[in-house]
Amino acid sequence: MKQFRRHTRICILSLLFLSVFAPILLLYESKGFIEELSSFKGRRDLLNLNLVKEEGEGLREPILKVYKDVNVDPLVTFGSRDVGIKSDDLRSRVIAETNDGDLDRDGNSGRRQEEKILLTSGRKAEVGRATLGHDQDVSPPARRVLDKKIKEMKDQLIRAKAYLSFAIPANNAHLIKELRLRIKELERAMGEVTKDSDLSKRALQRMRAMEVSLQKAARIYPDCPSMVKKLRAMTNNAEELVRVQKEQEAFLVQLAGRTTPKGLHCLSMKLTADYFALKPEERKLPSNPDVHGSNLYHFVVFSDNVLACAVVVDSTISAAKEPAKIVFHVVTDSLNFVAISMWFLLHPPGKASVQIHNMDNFDWFSTKYEPASTEGHDSQDPRYTSALNHLRFYLPDIFPTLNKIVLLDHDVVVQRDLTRLWKVNMMGKVNGAVKTCQGHDPAFRRMDLLLNFSDPTVARRFNLEACTWAFGVNVFDLREWRRRNLTGVYNNYLQLGKKRPMWKSGSLALGWMTFYNETVGLERKWHVHGLGYHSGIKQEDIEQAAVIHYDGVMKPWLDIGIEKYKAYWRKHVKYDHPYLQQCNIA
Repeated sequence: MKQFRRHTRICILSLLFLSVFAPILLLYESKGFIEELSSFKGRRDLLNLNLVKEEGEGLREPILKVYKDVNVDPLVTFGSRDVGIKSDDLRSRVIAETNDGDLDRDGNSGRRQEEKILLTSGRKAEVGRATLGHDQDVSPPARRVLDKKIKEMKDQLIRAKAYLSFAIPANNAHLIKELRLRIKELERAMGEVTKDSDLSKRALQRMRAMEVSLQKAARIYPDCPSMVKKLRAMTNNAEELVRVQKEQEAFLVQLAGRTTPKGLHCLSMKLTADYFALKPEERKLPSNPDVHGSNLYHFVVFSDNVLACAVVVDSTISAAKEPAKIVFHVVTDSLNFVAISMWFLLHPPGKASVQIHNMDNFDWFSTKYEPASTEGHDSQDPRYTSALNHLRFYLPDIFPTLNKIVLLDHDVVVQRDLTRLWKVNMMGKVNGAVKTCQGHDPAFRRMDLLLNFSDPTVARRFNLEACTWAFGVNVFDLREWRRRNLTGVYNNYLQLGKKRPMWKSGSLALGWMTFYNETVGLERKWHVHGLGYHSGIKQEDIEQAAVIHYDGVMKPWLDIGIEKYKAYWRKHVKYDHPYLQQCNIA
C-alpha cells in the first residue's frame, strides 16, 4: 500500500512538473530548432554561393537594382551561421521582392532575363545584392548583351576540327566518331544564336559534352607543337579566305556602282522615243528672256542620269523662297541630252527656268581639254575620269556672262533655301565649300590621300596639313576665276599629270590643286556628305543640313544604297509617273 501511494505521489509531481515547465521547455526547444534551421539555411546559402564561385566561368556579377523612396540598409544580407537576419534586412528583402514585381510589370525585364541565363546554366543561385540611391540612368554591366558562351562554343568547334585533322591511329576510331558527333550536335544546338541569353539548356549540355570529348582527345594527343602548327595553318587559311572575299566584295560594289540599272536605262529609252515623236517646234523648253540676268540665282549640275537630275532640280526649287528667280543649267552629253530634255518637257519646273546644255555643242572644249593619261593612276571608276566630270573646270567658258554660280552634284538632295549662298562673303577667294579639316569628320581626307607628295612639284607647292574640301555644293566667283586664270592652272596640272603620276584619277584631286589657297570655308550645315559610304551619320546633322550628299559608290538609286538614307531622296521622285511604273523603278 505504501508503495502504491509513493508511486501515486510521483505521478502527481510529474504531472505538476510537466504542466509548469513544459511550455518553457517547448519554447527553448522551438528556439533551438529555429536557430538550427537558420544556421542550416545559412550553410545552404553559403554552399550554393561557393558552388557558384567554383563554377564562375561565364557567370556575371549580381544585378544592381535601383529602388526609390525606401528607407532600408544599403546592403541586403542573407542569413548565415554568424550573422542573423535583422528585422530591417527582412523588411528590405520583402520590399525588394515587391518592387521587383512592379518593375517587371513596367517592362523592365533585365533581372528576369539575367535570372533566366543563370538558371539555364544550371546555377540556381540567389541574386540579392541591391544598391540604393543611385542614378536611374546608370546601366548595370549585367544587362549588357553577352556572347561569351557563343565564343567558347566556336572555340570548341575549332579545336575539335583540329583534332580530327590529325592522323588518328586505328584503335582510336571511336574518338573520331565521337568528335564528329559532338561537332554536329554543337552546330545544331548553336544554330543562328548570337547571344548567350538565347541559348537553350540543351546547348549548354552539348557544350559540356564537347569539353569532355576534347579532354579525351587532349590525353590521346598531347603533342602541343603539332596542335599549334595546325591552328596556325587554319588561321592563315581563314585570313586568306577573308582577304579574297573582301576583294570580291569591293569589286562587286564598284561594278554595281558603275553599272546603269535596268530601270534607268528603260526610262531613258522611253523618254528618247517620245522626244523624237514630237514635232520640232514642240521640243523646245520654255525660256526666260532674261535667263542670264545678274539678278537671278544660277545653279549648274553636270549629269548623265535623268532621275538624278530630276531630284536635284525638284528639291532645289521646292525649297526655294523665290523660285521665279532660279535658273537651273543642266549640262549633259549627247547620249542623254534628249532624255533629260523630254523629262523637263513633261515636268516643267513651275516658275523656275531650266536650260539643258549639250557638251558636244561646245566647239571650244575639244581644243582646250585633253584627257590625262590614266597610266599610273587609280582609274577604277570611269565616272571620275569622264570629260563631263572635268567640264566643271571650264565654267567661265560655259557661262561667259555670269559672275557667280552654284555648282551642285547630281547625287545631292536640297532641303533648305540656297539663295543665301549668294550673300556669302568670298573674301576675294574663288571657291566656297565646306572644308573637312577634322579627323573625326567621316568625310575627312588628308591631302596625301589623293596627291602624290613623293613628287617634288607636289611637295613644294602644297602643304600636307592643309584643309581639304569636297565637290557637291560649291559657290564660284567667276569674275575672280577669270582674273586669276584658274582654268589655265588646271590645264597645267593636267599636262604635268601626263608625264608622271602626281595624283589619283578623278576631278577632286585636281580641284584641290587648282583651287589651293583659293577656297573659303562655308558653315558645315550647308553641306553634309558621306551618305553614299558612311552609315553612321547623325540624324540631327542630316535634318539640319541645307544639302545632303550621297557621295560614294552607294547611290540612292542603286540597290546597294544605304536604305535608311533613301527616304530623303525618294520623296522627290515621281513614282506615280507611268514611265517609272513601266520600268519597275520603285
